[in-house]
Amino acid sequence: MTSSKSSILIIYTGGTIGMKTDAETGALVPFDFSAIYDEFPSLKRLNVDIDVQTMSPVIDSSNVAPANWLALARLIRDNYARYDGFVVLHGTDTMSYTASALSFLFENLAKPVVFTGSQIPIGVLRTDGRENLITAIEIAGARIDGRPAVPEVSLYFQNRLFRANRTTKRSAEALNAFRSYNYPPLAEVGVNIAYNLPAILRPSETASGTQLRTAERLADGIAIVKLFPGLNESVLRSMLSAPGLRAVVLETFGAGNAPTSEWFIRVLQEAIARGVIVLNITQCGGGKVSMELYETGLRLQRAGVLCGHDMTTEAAVAKLMYVLGQELPADRTLALLRKPLRGEFTA
Repeated sequence: MTSSKSSILIIYTGGTIGMKTDAETGALVPFDFSAIYDEFPSLKRLNVDIDVQTMSPVIDSSNVAPANWLALARLIRDNYARYDGFVVLHGTDTMSYTASALSFLFENLAKPVVFTGSQIPIGVLRTDGRENLITAIEIAGARIDGRPAVPEVSLYFQNRLFRANRTTKRSAEALNAFRSYNYPPLAEVGVNIAYNLPAILRPSETASGTQLRTAERLADGIAIVKLFPGLNESVLRSMLSAPGLRAVVLETFGAGNAPTSEWFIRVLQEAIARGVIVLNITQCGGGKVSMELYETGLRLQRAGVLCGHDMTTEAAVAKLMYVLGQELPADRTLALLRKPLRGEFTA
């Protein structure tokens, strides 16, 4: 690029942010992002050059599948050298899943990939999409001391920028729909954008000059099992005996606690002996799994259950898909699951 401006690629995948009201019918129809400067002339005041790609077909985020994550990762990889940053527009329902998956799929990432969306369609007068979009573009193009300000996969919503794999959608109605309970914001937006520089993940020195690589496949056979009072042996055994099951995100109580019943531990041990990975995640929004804190956690640990620390369920699912997709030997797989790969948990 010969321009002194940052070059940004906006990728529209679908979702509420891309809808506007048809003047004739009153129905919501997809917004044409190729005319973005006509719709938002204020973007011309940002020091960025913008291109837009719309994924085909656009998809409601409730229908998003791992194949869509791989396609999105390849699209960014194939355009990586041409742009200084990327903004991904996505439906809010599964945005944390997609953004978490992208954080794992990218290897050697040294440029910003900012996810955003909206609770109100961008064509509605009172939309939150306008501010979310404009600020996400500004963040994607921001540089500090000549380097990208936030060279990781992030999620921007309602005045806060979060590490993508630390987020979860907390509200179906509030405009501040996303939270990062266990990790501070990467930036807070008011009159100015205040970057939390110590919290931002920095690429290795070699990554900044290296072509972006993406993982080629994600594993299936992942399940989420949420504990609740009344879960019985036959139901749990049925869940953990599903054909093709490779790993389970076990949503436990509090700091990683579970029933002390002998049948409960036995069913888990049987599944683990068959090669099923069980990853312990707390049901609580904030806090972490501490399996050494109580006797119930220690029993899970002795049974072979892995500690998920303060990971979100979304990050746990995406990480299992990514790591198991590499088809590595069992010891290497477990080693990758036990350590943070993209800042997804605090050890």
